[in-house]
Amino acid sequence: MSVGVDIPMTIRARPLFLIISLMVAAVCIRLGFWQAGKLKVRRTANAAAYAARQKPAVLLPGRYTDLAGRSVIAGGTYDHAHDFVVRGREYRDTPGVEVVTPLRLTGSDTAVLVLRGFVPAADALTARPDTLREPGPQIVRGIALALAYASDSGAPHTIQGGLTWRHPDLAMGTRLPYPILPVLVFQAGDPSLPRWPRRLDPPSLDEGPYESYAIQWFAFAVIFGGGGIIWVAKKRGRGEEARR
Repeated sequence: MSVGVDIPMTIRARPLFLIISLMVAAVCIRLGFWQAGKLKVRRTANAAAYAARQKPAVLLPGRYTDLAGRSVIAGGTYDHAHDFVVRGREYRDTPGVEVVTPLRLTGSDTAVLVLRGFVPAADALTARPDTLREPGPQIVRGIALALAYASDSGAPHTIQGGLTWRHPDLAMGTRLPYPILPVLVFQAGDPSLPRWPRRLDPPSLDEGPYESYAIQWFAFAVIFGGGGIIWVAKKRGRGEEARR
């Protein structure tokens, strides 16, 4: 009696199970193509950035329409009265902060923000940039990366009387009494520079996690779609054997 009731219920459940499995597989496929699209965008951006870095260095100050990604050589003096501290950073598993300082360009009323480097700090919040000053004329070499206005404007926050930022942002320019170029220069290391701040390499041109994410989503699609079909086929076979 129980077998006679169970078989019809199982038969009715199979199409629903298969439909759900295929719908989940379709969603996974869509997400896989979404990640593949992001990978394509990243590769295109990396190719453009790599090409920009191979061009001859740009001398600042000067009239340039697009500095993003370019090697630059800038002459001027640091305005240490307006040092910026970027909180919550890490370098080789050591917590700390990064110091960004405006460089007043020689012969210009404009400045460029220079990421001078990393400073250890146990809380990754507090630092004394006034102990890291580099007075006098400076020649800064590095890679210029685009700065923009983020939705949080860099999330400025005062901690123990000092203003810190979560990340560099073009909004930093609103705190300065002169205009700035819309780029951040990652200053390159040089043996003649002080030990601290420790100069940092610009962000690497990697492809991010998008390829592995895409593979995972396509794998899930195979598991849900193929698994659903196999399960239904097995149930159908068992049902036919039970009716014989």
